[in-house]
Amino acid sequence: MTISKTVRTSVDQQIPRIMSEMQAAADRLKEVGWGVSVFGSARIQPQSPYYALAQAVGARLAKAGLTLIAGGGPGIMEAANKGAYEAGGKSVGLNITLPHETTHNPYQTHSLYFDFFSSRKATFFMHSAAYIALPGGFGTLDELFEIVTLVQTGKLPPAPIVLMGVSFWEGLIKWVNAQLLDHNLIGPHDLELFTISDDIDLVMDQIEAFCAAYVEHLDCAPAMPE
Repeated sequence: MTISKTVRTSVDQQIPRIMSEMQAAADRLKEVGWGVSVFGSARIQPQSPYYALAQAVGARLAKAGLTLIAGGGPGIMEAANKGAYEAGGKSVGLNITLPHETTHNPYQTHSLYFDFFSSRKATFFMHSAAYIALPGGFGTLDELFEIVTLVQTGKLPPAPIVLMGVSFWEGLIKWVNAQLLDHNLIGPHDLELFTISDDIDLVMDQIEAFCAAYVEHLDCAPAMPE
């Protein structure tokens, strides 16, 4: 087995760069305000029905006057950005520098660039009033479970967290019920933190109603998790 060497930057050098990325994102997105984050795999191909679903979600968010925030890469991220961009909405791309992902999609009205996942994820949470997770791999699961944890622990206020692609997610939900809930590793109400649906009308009704009330009663600017 060949082990590739990863060069690690010292923490004294990392911290100022992470802080700089977060500050740049906050400054750049002041004009955007609150948005809806869409997570999903970079590996989904344009012919996939999930690509079409993500594109439709992006378009519907734009038509509802909601800012779309995605990862800026290919696959689901591209589809969501494309849907919002082509519908004339605000389409934010939080682009991450990766050795195997050298291009970013062109469907972005606001493009930000990150070297660190930590500052990138913080930007998602800082500017999002709702979240949609479509099929994805480890990165998508990381984003999904982090936002569920932040809401569960009260570090972020309650927010719609919607899993779209029922046939993809149902195995995970069965495992959560069998291994986490049945062993008392989560509470019975924790499963209410997210919903699962492929009904885009139902999803949009939920998100639009929540975001309208959220913005109306919110008296603070976008903020980091406590």
